[in-house]
Amino acid sequence: HELLATMRVNPDAPAPQPHQNKWHASDITMITYGNSILKNDEPPLQTLKRFLDDYFAGYINSVHILPFFPFCSDDGFAVKDFFQVNPELGDWEDIKAIAKDYRLMADLVINHGSSSSQWFKNFIAGHGEGHDYFYTCESDTPISSVVRPRTSPLLRETETADGIKNVWCTFSHEQVDFDFRNTEVLKTFVKIIRFYLDQGICLFRLDAVAFLWKQAGTNCLNLPQTHELVRLLRLLIEQAKSDAVIITETNIPNRENLSYFGNANEAHWIYNFSLPPLLLNTLLTGNCSYLRQWLMSMPPAQNGTAYFNFIASHDGIGLRPAEGLLTDSEIASLISTMQGFGGEISWRAAENNIKKPYEINIALFDALQGTVKGPDKWQQERFICAHAIMLALEGIPGIYIHSLLATGNDYKRLEQHQHNRAINRHQWDDAAIR
Repeated sequence: HELLATMRVNPDAPAPQPHQNKWHASDITMITYGNSILKNDEPPLQTLKRFLDDYFAGYINSVHILPFFPFCSDDGFAVKDFFQVNPELGDWEDIKAIAKDYRLMADLVINHGSSSSQWFKNFIAGHGEGHDYFYTCESDTPISSVVRPRTSPLLRETETADGIKNVWCTFSHEQVDFDFRNTEVLKTFVKIIRFYLDQGICLFRLDAVAFLWKQAGTNCLNLPQTHELVRLLRLLIEQAKSDAVIITETNIPNRENLSYFGNANEAHWIYNFSLPPLLLNTLLTGNCSYLRQWLMSMPPAQNGTAYFNFIASHDGIGLRPAEGLLTDSEIASLISTMQGFGGEISWRAAENNIKKPYEINIALFDALQGTVKGPDKWQQERFICAHAIMLALEGIPGIYIHSLLATGNDYKRLEQHQHNRAINRHQWDDAAIR
């Protein structure tokens, strides 16, 4: 009843009708940062709103604005305050203005928080809100089986008022994992969800949710408790707003990704993570057999669920979703070709800390500049073909802003940030695209 009260839901209200589809064949989502387009002396969120209105009104009806909160690293995914808009982008009124005219997707960065947040400062002090929100373990905890998308040390020693503690960092040491064994963490995130609903947000992207629950001796990935939490959040969100949607961001092998549909009672939508590497392989090799075999094996989404199809995003082209679908030699050829086209490779730590390729970092336009034989003159045609295939598939298409603008590799930003993903996160001057 406490969670229902937080969501302002009447416990006696009838449950929403099950298996209702929350999408239409005409739906298209644009994926963008709040500051992908900049104009002097104007909050970037206002610049974004005008860009959408001027060029895409009537064509794009949804927009995913990547984390627009105060942050310390990872271009927004190390959130310092979940209840504030980054003042460098604008304010909640700007968010509401976009949500008024477009279905707005926002990130619920539910797995971890910033090491610069007030919550983590309270953790160090040993008192105050957040002091018990973060996952800690003993230094001898068995962690060799943990699967994660980074190669940095998993545990970070932190000096606190109660002595040295080891905090769990699935991603970077500036992103400290929450401890959902503590019910106060769940209650806080339900408050955050209710607050976002009040701001007009209706699509909730559960970032890195596959890593949410930790248990010593396991791989800490896709554990049953994680699925249970997704089911709970779906129930609460649906009860509060019947047309709201949960989409799980689970960049993992295809079979594991599909598990987040549950029995049409977990995610409403899931990212079709295997599409980008398979489609890229097809267009680079001229061989559609792997893509065709995968498409034929994919189950139609049940009523009430849908695939979110994309071929480019703010992250790289994931290679884990290609595992078991492409051969090792095909993946190696893909990597080599992308490096030849100016791309970078990011790595992950597999079981027993074995280093494996995690994603290819490259702008999609440059990724399609040729084939495995090298560059050719068919870049634009190949680029259009890739999007035509994506748009033809069952589900909701998500188009990255830099695909809409055919942005190439940003080597200057890569050099400035010394982070592979920066190569595909260009910032345009508003005047340059008008």
